Amino acid sequence: MRAAYIAQFGPPEVIRYGELPTPQPGPSDVLVDVEVSAVNHVDTFVRSGAWRTPVPMPLVIGRDLAGTVAAVGPGAVGFAVGDRVWCNSLGYAGRQGAAAEQAVVPVDRLYQLPDGVAPADAVAVAHPATTAYLALFTHGRLRMGETVVVLGAGGNVGSALVLMASLAGARVIAVAGGRSAEDVRRLGAAEFVDYRDPDVTGRIRELAPRGVDMFVDTSARNDLSGAVEVLARRARIVLLSGLTTRPELPAGPLYTKDCSIVGFAISQASIDELAEAATGLNRLLASGRLRPPAVEPMPLSEAAEAHRLVESGKATGKVVLFTGA
Repeated sequence: MRAAYIAQFGPPEVIRYGELPTPQPGPSDVLVDVEVSAVNHVDTFVRSGAWRTPVPMPLVIGRDLAGTVAAVGPGAVGFAVGDRVWCNSLGYAGRQGAAAEQAVVPVDRLYQLPDGVAPADAVAVAHPATTAYLALFTHGRLRMGETVVVLGAGGNVGSALVLMASLAGARVIAVAGGRSAEDVRRLGAAEFVDYRDPDVTGRIRELAPRGVDMFVDTSARNDLSGAVEVLARRARIVLLSGLTTRPELPAGPLYTKDCSIVGFAISQASIDELAEAATGLNRLLASGRLRPPAVEPMPLSEAAEAHRLVESGKATGKVVLFTGA
């Protein structure tokens, strides 16, 4: 089979495209004919070695895929040949990746693709929407009626946060670029703040004079001083990006407000947490509510260029790799 893979850690140039042996499913595995895979920032961390995780070399890169079941191990209950499926947890922790013509997926990490959902749409939202779900509900303990600030609300993770929080009955204050205002309001944001406003913190305080209950920054800036300033009593800050940031922690106001900061990486999510998030994602996908803001399709053979685009921030949408191109 053809695949995008690495034989060593390094920059995008270490990615190779060529033939590898077809993977063989074990008793509790499913072999998937991959139609499309995605490129996430975390994939660049694994490729470069910045995110330390056990990987076999050569390593097929990529976490997320959508495709069709080609073979089923005897213990892989719940799937049949021809099923349309998706997965978002390959390519790390010893598992081979998704950027190939075929991939082996453990049965407990594979999910049915709802009828009528385009594989590219599903794979484009799989990682960011799962991240959003875990941030809001698993780690953020979101409750109906709370006020949530989302920084970077126009991006892939940010837009999913706005949608899910608003559907859960929260009041969302979205912070993003001005051209995203209409989009985030359509997703359910009650208020919008342009991130170029000279006093974003002041604007948030005006919109939530009693403070906000959750603060999520997808922009990787992690300005904890500004975040703590707008928190209500017993509010939560959820950290989910900014691998190299070292922000100053305003400990005094944090503890006197009974507030907390929780960080999480989706790579640490348990199988049960991922499955719960997948159930929520599938409902939103089936309803047509959950769609990527934009998709930038590329052929699998250009995986190295795709990593360069994502790493440099020059991608114009969610980059997805088609195996047939």
